[in-house]
Amino acid sequence: MKRRFLAVCCALALVLGAVPAAGALEGEARRAADILATLGLADDAGNLTAPATRGQAAELLVKLAGAEQEAAASRWTAGFLDVPAQAAAAVNYAARQGWITGVTATAFQPGRTVTANAWSAFLLRMLGYSDKDGDFTVADAARFAQRIGLFPTAWDGAMTLGDLYETAAAALTFSYRDGSGTVIGRMVEQGAVTRSAANALGLLTPTLTARQAADRYASAVFCLQVYESQEALRENTPSAAASGFFIREDGLAVTNYHSIEGGETAFAILSTGEVCAVESVVYYDSGIDIAVLRIARTTRDGTAVSAFNHLDMVSTADVRPGDTVYTIGNPLGMGLAVSTGVISATDREVERYALPCIMNTADISKGSSGGALLNEYGQAIAVTSGAYLYGNNMYLAVPIDPVLTADLTVPGQPLAKASGAA
Repeated sequence: MKRRFLAVCCALALVLGAVPAAGALEGEARRAADILATLGLADDAGNLTAPATRGQAAELLVKLAGAEQEAAASRWTAGFLDVPAQAAAAVNYAARQGWITGVTATAFQPGRTVTANAWSAFLLRMLGYSDKDGDFTVADAARFAQRIGLFPTAWDGAMTLGDLYETAAAALTFSYRDGSGTVIGRMVEQGAVTRSAANALGLLTPTLTARQAADRYASAVFCLQVYESQEALRENTPSAAASGFFIREDGLAVTNYHSIEGGETAFAILSTGEVCAVESVVYYDSGIDIAVLRIARTTRDGTAVSAFNHLDMVSTADVRPGDTVYTIGNPLGMGLAVSTGVISATDREVERYALPCIMNTADISKGSSGGALLNEYGQAIAVTSGAYLYGNNMYLAVPIDPVLTADLTVPGQPLAKASGAA
C-alpha cells in the first residue's frame, strides 16, 4: 500500500509583524557580559542598563580585534582633544585603522551615548566591510548587520552597556569579510585570549545548537510570496507563501519548484522586513522539485543591497540516520521559524520526486516549502519540501546535491516562463 504525503505548499496569505527594536534583556545581557568577562574583554560588574558610550565602544572594538597591546604601544594620535587618557590608546588606534570617526575633526565625544548604527559601523569596518566602498551606509548599518547575520535581531537607537555586550558576544563567532577566520579564532591566534577559555565557552566548536544556528543563519532564509497574475499583485492576494534561502551573497537563492509553479511574480521578504523581487530563475527541475532564483539586489523601496547572508551547501553523501538537523522556513506563511530533529532515512523513495528524499523529524508545515534543512554545522544539505499525510514526524526534504553541479552562471529566464505561467 502506497503512503500518501502532503506537499508543503502554502496558499495562505503571508502575515508579517513589524520587527520590534531589540533591547538587551537582562538575562541575555548578563550572559554576554559573563562571556566577555571570561575572555578578559569586559568588566561584568558594570550596570548593564546604563547608556553605552562611544569611548566604551572604541575600547571594546580594539579588544575584539585582539589589538589592545598594539594600541597601547602606538604613539600615533588622531587629533581628538576630548579623549581621556584611559581611552586614548583605543580611540587613536581604532581611528588610525579607519574603524571609527570623530564627531568633528578634533572631537570624538567619548562620553556620548553610542547609537546602534554607529556601533554597527565601527564593528563592520573592523570586520573588513567598507561604507566608502558601498557595502553599507552608516545610517543603515544596524540593518545591514542584521541582514548579513552579524546580529540575530534588529537594533535601533541608543545602546545600553548590555546591548553593547550582547552584540559584541554575537560577533565573536562571525567571520571576517575576507574569510580569514572568525573574530574569536583570530584573537586566539594572536594570543589575545586563551584557547582554553574560548573552548570552555564553546566558541571554537564547529557544531551549532539550534539557538546558534537560528541566530547566525535565520537571516539567510526568506519568506517567498508568489503571485499568479498582475491582477493578484495589484490586489495583494498571493497564490502561495513559501520559503527560500540564499546560497550566495550576490542574491542566488534556492527554493522548491512547486513553490513557484504557476507564478508570474514573486518577492523575497527578508528577516529585516525588506522586500526584494525575484528577477529570474537560473535553474530548475520540476521532477527533483528544486529551483534556483536570482533575487534583486535592490529592495522594493529602492535601497541597494550589497550582500545577503547565505548558507554554504554540502553534499548529502555523508548524511546518516540519527544526524542532528535544523529547519528554517516560513511555516503557515507566518514568518521565519526554526525547528530541530534528526535524520530518519537518507534515501526515501517517494513517487512525486525523481530523487530519493531525506526523511527527518524537524517539524515543517505548509509554507515551509523551499526552506533550508541544515546539518549541525549550519550547512544546507536539503530543501524542505513535504510530509507524509498519515504519520508522525515524517518530513521530507530534497537533497541539495543537484544544485552543487548545476551551471548557475547562465542569465536565467523570467519567472513566468520557468514556472509555466507564461
